[in-house]
This record gives sequence, C-alpha cells and structure tokens, in this order.
Amino acid sequence: MKIKVFWGRSENAVQTQMCVAICAYTLIAIMKKQLRIDREMHEILQILRVCMFDQNGLLALFSDGNLQSCEGASLKQPVFTGF
Repeated sequence: MKIKVFWGRSENAVQTQMCVAICAYTLIAIMKKQLRIDREMHEILQILRVCMFDQNGLLALFSDGNLQSCEGASLKQPVFTGF
C-alpha cells in the first residue's frame, strides 16, 4: 500500500488519510478472501473504481462475463458542475 500524495498538511489530515487507506485496504482484503476472488488487489480496486455506480452485486461484478459490461460504467457516473 502506497500513499502517493497527502491532501492535507496538518497532522490530523495525514493521520485521517492514513486511517482511511488502511480501512479501505482491509475491507478489500476481507472481500477478496470471503468472496474467493482470484484477482490482485490493485485489479479489484480498479474494477471498483470504474464500476462504482453499477447496481449489480459484488459476485456478479467480479465474474468474468460481467466485467465487460462495466467498461461503459463511467458514462453512468453523475456529473457535478459548478465546483
């Protein structure tokens, strides 16, 4: 696990970002073990990032046949303007 950039400069911001990274890594590791997913951690994170708003279950999401349907998932993501 690598944190490339810290978004805040205060001690609290750095500790919060590290805590969130550890929690996310732990949740992905638990999911990988319980669902018996045969993919690398970085690949699981990439799939989740692309298919974040997909409404299928996790098992369906990580099956090889359904992975192709998530390629257009970025088009389903909401667009926030005015920020």
